[in-house]
Amino acid sequence: MSDTQTLIENRPPSVATLFVERVDATPDREAYRYPVPPASGEGPDDWRSLTWSQAAERVYALAAGLIRLGVEPEQRVAIASSTRLEWILADFGILCAGAATTTVYPSTNTEETAYILADSQSRVLFAEDAEQLAKVRERRSELPDLAHVVLVEEGDAVPAEGDPEGWVLSLAELERRGRARLAEEPELVRERVAAITADQLATLIYTSGTTGRPKGVRLPHDCWSYMARAIPATGLVTAEDVQYLWLPLAHVFGKVLTAGQVGAGHITAVDGRIDRIIQNLPVVRPTYMAAVPRIFEKVYNGVAGKAREGGAAKYRIFQWAAGVAREYARQAQENFRRTGRWRASFGLTAKHAVADKLVYAKLREAFGGRLRAAVSGSAALAPDIGFFFSGAGIHILEGYGLTESSAASFVNPGEAYRTGTVGKPLPGTEVRIADDGEILLRGPGIMEGYHGLPEKTAEVLEADGWFHTGDIGELSSDGYLRITDRKKDLIKTSGGKYIAPAEAESQFKAICPFASNILVHGADRNFCTALISLDEPTIMGWAAEKGVPGDSYAEVVASKEVEQLVDGYVQRLNEGLQRWQTIKKFRILPRDLDIEHGELTPSLKLKRPVVERQYADLIEEMYSGAREA
Repeated sequence: MSDTQTLIENRPPSVATLFVERVDATPDREAYRYPVPPASGEGPDDWRSLTWSQAAERVYALAAGLIRLGVEPEQRVAIASSTRLEWILADFGILCAGAATTTVYPSTNTEETAYILADSQSRVLFAEDAEQLAKVRERRSELPDLAHVVLVEEGDAVPAEGDPEGWVLSLAELERRGRARLAEEPELVRERVAAITADQLATLIYTSGTTGRPKGVRLPHDCWSYMARAIPATGLVTAEDVQYLWLPLAHVFGKVLTAGQVGAGHITAVDGRIDRIIQNLPVVRPTYMAAVPRIFEKVYNGVAGKAREGGAAKYRIFQWAAGVAREYARQAQENFRRTGRWRASFGLTAKHAVADKLVYAKLREAFGGRLRAAVSGSAALAPDIGFFFSGAGIHILEGYGLTESSAASFVNPGEAYRTGTVGKPLPGTEVRIADDGEILLRGPGIMEGYHGLPEKTAEVLEADGWFHTGDIGELSSDGYLRITDRKKDLIKTSGGKYIAPAEAESQFKAICPFASNILVHGADRNFCTALISLDEPTIMGWAAEKGVPGDSYAEVVASKEVEQLVDGYVQRLNEGLQRWQTIKKFRILPRDLDIEHGELTPSLKLKRPVVERQYADLIEEMYSGAREA
């Protein structure tokens, strides 16, 4: 047995144990960085730090405070907040109290928030601000188990008429109560941690789903303890890394990064404000970060848009450099696969050096100049975009996992990464491909089941531990996995042909620098159509440059000029598709798809049924009276 396998198999029973061990091992090392906006509201943020021992002081106080509120082992404590330092501290406080965290997106509406809190029987809620408090206050009669609401923003911890005594308190007050309890019983939290077993519930994450009520995924402590050991074992992160964490921590992808940090012991700079990413990167200067494909698509479109605004010559240079980057990455990755050396032909290497000075170096600097690797997950990354960043020296390591598998099941292995695949399984995770192409997983990261839904659990989890992912994929002879589509998203046309819409959608995003979202439709139809939304800043910049009339996005995208522009990209897409896959007709949507209208999940995945229902009239219009071959 290798040292890596021994380390993983001999993991502690809980991630709370790992947190205590991390604090004891490296108490004075920096653990977290977090921004404090200026009091005036103007100017740059002041970034501050916590060491592991300073973080532990707050975590243990929160744990003791929860115990003082009467929270028992495995009882649920919810967090409804954006990504910020307090989210992480509250989560570890919950876990160190022996309780289990229920995650709630701050964007979740009142009705669904109440459903999640009621279904999970959450006893306490950490609410970020008055907006989150208002949601539960409105539905308090439906939440008999919710005994307390703890406000992260202290100024919002204001009781209202009708609130039970002590129902609302601030995070600072909870910490104060916890410190008082620890003064009486100094070993209280460590005793709670020592009593946690591997199969004890740690986290309840409700899948956003595309239809019906969300399902609560039960992840025991052993899932996170495994992830904390397995992620560093891949070599992906080390103790010397600086991670920039902005992903929603209510999502399993964000949550697993907190476990990986405890395992590796590196620094995490945390700030969930998406509109601050571009400003934060040069300040934080991360060596490692994770993101969803939409972020990389936006960066690519933004760079292309700026080059276009700089004039025809500058745009031609960018297009040339982008082509060189893609070809260089393809050659270098193939050479590495065959020889173990990252290199391209002499002529291409010379072109690459010129393009690096003109384009790539500035792009790397925008990411902080030290980015060793970026992990992309949650959805498929268009290969052309992956190759572009790879050739530019920003190495995007695609990974794969689900809420039900604690997020990280596969990841590309460092220099040996292959764009277009999600890499190899984490040490200790098994994979096999079923006869129908479905990916099956088994290992310590797999969920216990769906909360209170044994029938739903039995549909996806076999008695011997194999989990049915619902994704279709292919394994290479040396173990790299390529996802081809969601099993349930495969389209069967009326002509009997099966089509993977995600494949065409991904290709279109790589071809069209104006694209934001696209949905390919064609189930039980005799040809395929598409609904397309465009990136507003990029298309508005193009429209101004070309003199296209219209003051708003909706007016601009309704113009014949924009329709002709998009049609050109659709035709380019069709050139690379089989005849039955081609897009015969399309419509440009009057606004982009978003989370607020329920068309995207919080991790920016497309909710196909919602979009198809919302724009049923446009879909029918494309098929009305049409008889395409």
